[in-house]
Amino acid sequence: MSGTRFAPDRGLTSRMVATMFMIGLLYVVFVGALLVLLRGAWPLVAVIAGGIFIAQFWFSDKIATFSMGAREVTEQEYPELHGAVDRLCALADMPKPRVAVADSDVPNAFATGRNANNAVICATTGLLRRLEPEELEGVLAHELSHVAHKDVAVMTIAGFLGVMAGFLTRVGLQFGLWGGFGDRRDERDDEGLALLVVIAVSAVVYAVSFLLTRLLSRYRELSADRSAALLTGRPSALASALTKVTGAMGAIPTRDLRQAEPFNAFYFAPAFSARQSAGNLLSTHPTLEQRLDQLGRISAELGR
Repeated sequence: MSGTRFAPDRGLTSRMVATMFMIGLLYVVFVGALLVLLRGAWPLVAVIAGGIFIAQFWFSDKIATFSMGAREVTEQEYPELHGAVDRLCALADMPKPRVAVADSDVPNAFATGRNANNAVICATTGLLRRLEPEELEGVLAHELSHVAHKDVAVMTIAGFLGVMAGFLTRVGLQFGLWGGFGDRRDERDDEGLALLVVIAVSAVVYAVSFLLTRLLSRYRELSADRSAALLTGRPSALASALTKVTGAMGAIPTRDLRQAEPFNAFYFAPAFSARQSAGNLLSTHPTLEQRLDQLGRISAELGR
């Protein structure tokens, strides 16, 4: 992020380094579990591990945008959205990411991509319909901050590993249920124990990955709010957008909110059903009160 005008955040950087270190350890555990499951088949494990790394590093942006129903749009289709991104990128002195729109009434936005040159910034049609231009710029600046700080890449990698660990757990369970064990009793006992180890390790990898993304996600949202407010000089516009988006969630059908909830870690604001609380310990975002309080302090600082 040294090439942009977004405010640096050493706290975010240190947390990302710690998260990536833990993710590296989880990769070692993950590969070890694969070796046990595949009975030490090194070539196959190398192909699988290499394929996973390539997939999450090179195709994470495409996987994320496809999963969230987003499509890249041109300046002719959405001139105001492109114009806002152009102004903010010029202000931040950073490359313009690809611009996408998701056809959803859930008012939200997200950014994804492994670096600034391969990033995608997306807004939903529900967000574009509800926000004023200054409010929209605040949200887009928030998302561009994620790209500039590179925390969106860390979140994508951490989240992808958790998905793969969960997949390995399900495969192990199905393998056991289908009776994929040896014919002799000793072989069945050994393979059954190995399978239990794989399932247990995969479950631990998934749980640790889940906690890492939650802890980093809450901090990075506050960091992005601050960076966006300082870049635009309008923390009140971002606070207004936050209030509108959070308030509008109550009018969204529960079915639509449930479809959006798996991607909460990437969204500007979490999609919660009526029975859920943003103050939950495992929430991907800080509470609305925390975010508004920080923006209020920034507004006071800028006023002085």
